[in-house]
Order: sequence, then C-alpha cells, then structure tokens
Amino acid sequence: MDRENKHLDRRKFIKQAATGSAALFAAAAFPSIVPSSVFGKNAPSNRIHIGQIGFGRIAMTHDLPEVMKHDYVRVIGVADVDSKRLAHGKAWIEKFYADKGAKSSVDVKTYSDYKDLLTNTDIDAIVISTPDHWHAQPAMEAAIAGKHVYLQKPTALTIKEGRMMADAVKKTGIKFQLGSQQRSVSPWPQFHRTCELVRNGRIGTLKRVIIGLPGDPAGGNPAEMPIPDNLNYDMWLGSTPLVPYTLDRVHSQTDIGSRPGWLRCEQFGAGMITGWGSHHIDIAHWGMGTELSGPLEAEGRATFPSNGLWNVHGDFEVEMLYPDNVVMQISGANPNGVRFEGTEGWIFVSRGNVGVTASDPTAAGGKEHESFKASDPKILQSEIGPNEIKLYKSPEQHTNWLECIKDGNQTISHAEIAHRSGSACLIAHTAMKLRRKLYWNAKKEKYKKDKEANNLLARDQRFPYGTEYVKGR
Repeated sequence: MDRENKHLDRRKFIKQAATGSAALFAAAAFPSIVPSSVFGKNAPSNRIHIGQIGFGRIAMTHDLPEVMKHDYVRVIGVADVDSKRLAHGKAWIEKFYADKGAKSSVDVKTYSDYKDLLTNTDIDAIVISTPDHWHAQPAMEAAIAGKHVYLQKPTALTIKEGRMMADAVKKTGIKFQLGSQQRSVSPWPQFHRTCELVRNGRIGTLKRVIIGLPGDPAGGNPAEMPIPDNLNYDMWLGSTPLVPYTLDRVHSQTDIGSRPGWLRCEQFGAGMITGWGSHHIDIAHWGMGTELSGPLEAEGRATFPSNGLWNVHGDFEVEMLYPDNVVMQISGANPNGVRFEGTEGWIFVSRGNVGVTASDPTAAGGKEHESFKASDPKILQSEIGPNEIKLYKSPEQHTNWLECIKDGNQTISHAEIAHRSGSACLIAHTAMKLRRKLYWNAKKEKYKKDKEANNLLARDQRFPYGTEYVKGR
C-alpha cells in the first residue's frame, strides 16, 4: 500500500472513532493498513496528529506536556498571532521530540492564522490554549473542519457563544474535551471521590454547596504603547472592540510563563468567576447531579476597580438556588475549594496548595490546607457498593480525550457539560453586575422577564471575527 493510501486509511479511522463506530472499523481496517506485529501499537497509521492553537503559558506548561507524553501522538502544527511565540512553540515542540531520538523528530509547521492550520488534512485533532475571547470560535471552526477539540476553560465569552459552540460539536460528532481537569483522577482523585460520596448520600440530603475562589486585584498600565511588530494585534483582539495596545492588556513579550494581563480585563473574560469558577462550579454540578441544567435563581454583589486598566471583579459574593432547594454560595471569603453540606455531615475538597501553573491561586498566605476532609472521617472511608452510583472515571483529562478519539466513547467533560458549567459562571457574573436577583430558565437558556439581563447573554462581535461569522455553522 502506498503512502497516500495509508494516510487516507488513518484519517478514515480517526473520523470513524468520532461517530462511535471505531471498534468495528478498527478490527477490519487495521490489518489492511499494516500488521501491528510489524510496527506495533504506535505505528504511524495509529498515530493521532495534533495542531496546537496558541502557544503561551498554559500550552507550554500544561496542555502540550500532557498530550505529548503519549507515544501515539505527534504535534505537527502550531498557530499563534505573535510570531515570537510561534517560533518559540515550533522550537519547543521540535526539541521535545528530538530529545527522544532521531526516529521521533518532527518538522512542525507554523501558522500565523489558525484557520490555515485547520485546512491541514494531516491534522486529526486540535488543542486550543488561547485567551478566553478566542475559545468558542476556533472550537466551532475546528469541529466543522472535522477536527477533535481539546479546549481550555471557560468555553466562551458569553452564554450565546457557548451554546453555538456546543451545538456545532453535537452536529459534527467530533470528540470534545474541556480542560476541567479536576474531574480526572490524576492529579486530584479527591474530586471524583467526593462527588461519588455526595451522589450516594453519604452526607444525607444535600442542602448547600459552598465554593471559595478569589477575586483579582486592580492595576495595570493603561497608557497606549506601540504595537510590537511581531504581534497581529487586530486578530488578537478578535471579536472584541478596537482598543489601544498596551502591554498589560495582552501578554508579556519576554516571559511566556507569566500570568497575562488579559485575564484581568473584562473585554476578554469575566475574571476569576470563570477562570477558576469553571473548575469549582463544574465539580459542584457533578456532585449535585445538575451537569446538564443550571440554577433557578442567582443573586450577587462584587467590587469592581474604579481606576487602572484591569477591571474584572475583586471581592464578591454570589448565591444561586438550584433544584431541590440546594443553595450554592460562592465567595473569595471562603476557603479555596468546594464544600458539600448535607443533613448528615459535610465534605470539603480542594487542590490543597497545588495549581496547574505557578501563577494559579493557592491557599491564603501560601500555607497548604487539607484537600479532602469531612465532618466525620468515616465518611471518606465509605465504600461505594456495586448497585450504587459510579461516576465516570477518567485517568487524566488529556488522556481521556485521546482515548475517546481512538475508541469512540464520550469524554468526561463533553461540550454540553462544559457549556452548562460555563453558563453558571456567567450567570453568577451577571448577578454581580446587576446586583439583584435573577431568575434563570435553564431549558430556554434565558432570564425570565428580564430584558436587561438577557441583553448580557451575548456581545456585539467585530466583523470578521466571532461565532456569528463562522462559515458552515
């Protein structure tokens, strides 16, 4: 069989996996490609070829290392609007493979526009590690192009964007995974264990969920600066309004590993309520069994900076009512983590003092606190019986995604689950902004009789960027 036909068969296998028929297809197709006894399980025909969109802090320290540790994966393309980061990404990926030996070397293609990367028929799957305002659109376009998607959280800048993205994934059938890695047993098995205990009534009837996550500080230099020659600033702004360039609005030009300024600008995201709220609210939903719905009511308040460049929320408090009269209370005054309270006890779960990157929030003062505790230690030792609820068990978030691409199974954080946790974060943010009670219809994904709140379900998008202008949706 010639090289071109081998490539076509490999692509066919990957696409079959997306529709759930991989198990049947693999048995018939693989012997016709090449016997496994010749090349082994990591033969070129079995590999998943990946394109990376965005090479920054999260890509370099988290997403790429977790993907590239698998021998059946090859990252063969990278896209970024900053040519310095693009060149660094190419060199970084190629060095990783070169260090493994000559047989593993890769010539990584670079793209200043990710849309060109999506046209590469050699690429099966995409990892998106971009700023929040550049999540939903490339995820939609990748799905439409038939590429599987791993997307950093949150899913979208707005609830409408998130719905459009989730619908595109459902329509195309690709395998989608959100980077809500607290769901996987590595590196934090305590979250899965907690949710299983709660779902099986070990603390009685669930009454309250208390979430702690911090706000962000004010600051940032708003003074206009010359746009670096290596940055396509118009594309970086994407669907959001044109505003003057300043370093603290974008990212460092010298340190890829530092926390970027855009995280603290509402133009590009909602702040920590989506940044870490996407993790903790997702776990709350898992323990509550509300992964595919949402709150009924929300009320909140927050402080917002009155000067400086950074304008996302600081100190805040939000309370949301869920079905069965379960109350979720979120505030930076609470310990960073999730506490489930029931009629017969409570369980608290967190990462302790461990984050994904060095700039993630940790325990107050840097002092480590217990990551898994309960009102009675016996609760934590309780065994889950054979006839009780057993939650999806994923080894690691990226690994689960790759395995699902191969076997056709559903991922642990599929697009609908991802959209609903992201929506709850944005509902909480809207409650902060409006400072009054909101009534949410989860089925219609609208606020009840509240025009002002419903106007915040979407934002105007600057042509030609944004989900409204995605072709083929």
